Amino acid sequence: MLGRLNHVALAVPDLAAATAAYRDTLGARVTAPQALLEHGVTVVFVDVGNTKIELLEPLGEGSPIAAFLEKNPSGGMHHVCYEVDDILAARDRLKASGARVLGDGNPKTGAHGKPVLFLHPKDFFGTLVELEQA
Repeated sequence: MLGRLNHVALAVPDLAAATAAYRDTLGARVTAPQALLEHGVTVVFVDVGNTKIELLEPLGEGSPIAAFLEKNPSGGMHHVCYEVDDILAARDRLKASGARVLGDGNPKTGAHGKPVLFLHPKDFFGTLVELEQA
């Protein structure tokens, strides 16, 4: 069911500073910031060749990243994202096996314009998992 690792997401308190560190200090290629209102975040993707690092900054008061940063003021790993061929089939299989899909269980459009779902971290040993349709 799982495909390749699409990205590792890092919550950051200052997106501009994090972007500069990856671009200027590490020499990475980075995208322009993208506001995702539905997800309550602004994102920048860092290209590391075989995958991406997603830098997340809160967007708005109800952002789940704001709550994460309250507990982790310096930032940190927020989630990992894996690709799947068919997100609805993956969702149904996971739910049938007892995994919890966050939200209403229906995919939302992610930063790459593709359907995404999140799985409860308690079902995956403390790691929030995002699935993205490839």
